[in-house]
Amino acid sequence: MKHIAWCGAVLFVLIAVGLASGQRDFARVQIKTTHVAGNIHMLDGAGGNIGISVGDDGVVMIDDQFAPLADKIRKAVEKVAGKKKPIRFLVNTHMHGDHTGGNAYFGKEASIIAHDNVRVRLLAQSKDGLPVITFDDSLSIHMNGEQVKVVHFPTGHTDGDSIIFFEKSNVVHMGDQFFSGMFPYVDLNSGGNVVGFTKNVEKVLEMVPDDVKIIPGHGPLSSVDDLHEFHRMLVETTDYVRKKMEAGNRFEKIRTGGLPDEWKSWSWGFVTEERWIDAVYRSLQ
Repeated sequence: MKHIAWCGAVLFVLIAVGLASGQRDFARVQIKTTHVAGNIHMLDGAGGNIGISVGDDGVVMIDDQFAPLADKIRKAVEKVAGKKKPIRFLVNTHMHGDHTGGNAYFGKEASIIAHDNVRVRLLAQSKDGLPVITFDDSLSIHMNGEQVKVVHFPTGHTDGDSIIFFEKSNVVHMGDQFFSGMFPYVDLNSGGNVVGFTKNVEKVLEMVPDDVKIIPGHGPLSSVDDLHEFHRMLVETTDYVRKKMEAGNRFEKIRTGGLPDEWKSWSWGFVTEERWIDAVYRSLQ
């Protein structure tokens, strides 16, 4: 069937390499900094959104985008924190290259933290910029006057995803467990699953207050209402495909039939409506 062609390995290569198709593209990238709340800022460039906690104790950074952007990212951090404040810890939310590409650069300064599975998967790709602190379920970083809680959410986007809770600042960095306003990429070949992904989002909604600020892996700074809408999309599109499958429809018919009109605008260049249907179908299989 054609849906086999959309294999997770190919999609991963597109994320980690295809978006980095030339140095000239990165030369044009500007790092935009947005104050989120408290001492938390979001950095937006190319790849996954970066979060930073800045204070007297130094900097905690969440994700680091692509390697060619590392120097620009470091300068953007310095504009917020000052040149004298070190990046003491770098948390990888998961293993994809658009979130870990700067590890080798920032690992010279910061201690890299990630879930156990992230180190295993990165080790299979490279020996540079590996996490030096790993954990199973959760850990906490006590810096800049607050607890930064890093929690593993299994079998969602991948098998190694973490969500970061800045408790005092009332901010959550969800990594690629949240693509704001668009279909998410679910890496089925790296332990991801749409059903597990949906359960993880539901669990986060149960954990956070209504006024929390949310940094998504991709997309603009978001609110709980945005996350609720994302969750509704996950539930309703999955139920739609499930019912089609239960009625005996084969993949090709479901794919060509598409989703209800309400969700068509969630399609984007990397995860089109067809690819999202494929991810749901394969997860339900």
